[in-house]
Amino acid sequence: MKIHVRKGSLPGYTTEAAVVTLFEGETALAGVAAPLDEKSGGLIGELLRRGDFTGRKNETAVLYTRDHFPVERIIVVGLGKRSDFTPDRLRGAFARAAQKIRSLNISGFSTSLDIPCMDYPLERMAEAAVEGVLLGLYQFLPFKTVDGEQGREVAQFTILAEEGTYKAIRSAAKTAEIISAATAFARDIVSAPANEMTPSDLAGEARKIAKGKNIRCTVLDAARMKEIGMNALLGVARGSDEPPCLIILEYQGGKKSGPPIALVGKGITFDSGGISIKPSEKMDQMKTDMAGGAAVIAAVRAAAELGLPVNLVGIVPATENLPGGKAYKPGDILKSLSGQTIEIVTTDAEGRLILADALTYAGRFKPSAIIDLATLTGACVVALGDHVIGMMGTGNDLKREIHEAGELTGEKVWELPLWEEYHELIEGDAADYKNSGGRAGGAITAAAFLSKFTGGIPWVHLDIAGPAWLAKERPYIPKGASGVGVRLLLQFLRNRFGTGKK
Repeated sequence: MKIHVRKGSLPGYTTEAAVVTLFEGETALAGVAAPLDEKSGGLIGELLRRGDFTGRKNETAVLYTRDHFPVERIIVVGLGKRSDFTPDRLRGAFARAAQKIRSLNISGFSTSLDIPCMDYPLERMAEAAVEGVLLGLYQFLPFKTVDGEQGREVAQFTILAEEGTYKAIRSAAKTAEIISAATAFARDIVSAPANEMTPSDLAGEARKIAKGKNIRCTVLDAARMKEIGMNALLGVARGSDEPPCLIILEYQGGKKSGPPIALVGKGITFDSGGISIKPSEKMDQMKTDMAGGAAVIAAVRAAAELGLPVNLVGIVPATENLPGGKAYKPGDILKSLSGQTIEIVTTDAEGRLILADALTYAGRFKPSAIIDLATLTGACVVALGDHVIGMMGTGNDLKREIHEAGELTGEKVWELPLWEEYHELIEGDAADYKNSGGRAGGAITAAAFLSKFTGGIPWVHLDIAGPAWLAKERPYIPKGASGVGVRLLLQFLRNRFGTGKK
């Protein structure tokens, strides 16, 4: 899909459809809605007077102008109450509008971001609109062989801008394109079946994104990991015939002497639970257990494309977790890269094991901060549901910044406590630690375990088990893989280091 930003006025622009947003309960037309209403002979006003459109969140209506002027159709979409407005509301509204347009088999549509009385910068509004369109139209179709409505595509989206705002909107639209493409890339990786996205395939995707960009990709194989002592990761990998790997992406957009931010993502490409095997129901969804790793790879890709002035290292430990004659077992003790020993209580708490070695390895880059993302615990889903990321960690400023980024992107986080009492639950009997503290406070004890491998570096753990894969679609997030974490990480980096050059 092509995104265009052009100088001009929406009422005089030739287009198959024009998108107009309205607030709930407001009948006085303002912004671009007023001249569109006048040009169309009062169609928008009549729609409101008859009560056929109230402006509730994501409500849509289609008006046909009957050749009154070059706009063939007006797509009216609701933003909900003005007092509740956020950029995420605009993101959802444009997603729903774009989906409506696709259902009508329209090839292109236009809009103007003349939304009155908003406290948000125009650039943020433009980003939200473009993200809504691109993410809302996303479909995962590489394995579909039957043609149908799913195969329809909208060819172009045009934003009309005034002379004074044209450059700012054009820049914001380009930023949104890069971020949306990275999010779609993460969705594609997570949606791919495990037979098509093995640890080696995931490493291949990382190598691809490094080509032609200011990114260095290194992949450690099992022999090298054994040599340096990554026995926690290798322990998990023992049950699978697929070779494990450690993916390392380095992007240098900041000063050469500046410490990097380390992003660590869980990369379990399929999780059966190992010897502590999971129930068969929904086990097919365990191909998504590498969503954290996908987010890290995608975020590094987008940071390089945006030219963000930051040094990044992305680390993804990748393996399958399967039962087998060589699989690790409950009761085993593994010596991690850090030298600390881990008693295995359950082989279905494998994510924290591979992250333990990856977090320790991240310390070799002497980062100023570490952020890890993982579909780590069902307990976090029980605590916070499907739409919120659980956040824990030791870096208070870091947690605040991530929370702020979540509010802007709609990828909301909620902090859970990491008090001393939780650490007591993972103390080992025969080893330093055990890999499960039991059912009570499971998301927190998992984070307490991870904290033992961060080397005192400011660190935040993001448990994305809930929002990584959705059973029911949201306006700009499809049923299935959401790509969660990509936009959150990028907004955090942009807030802290600036926007860079595109």
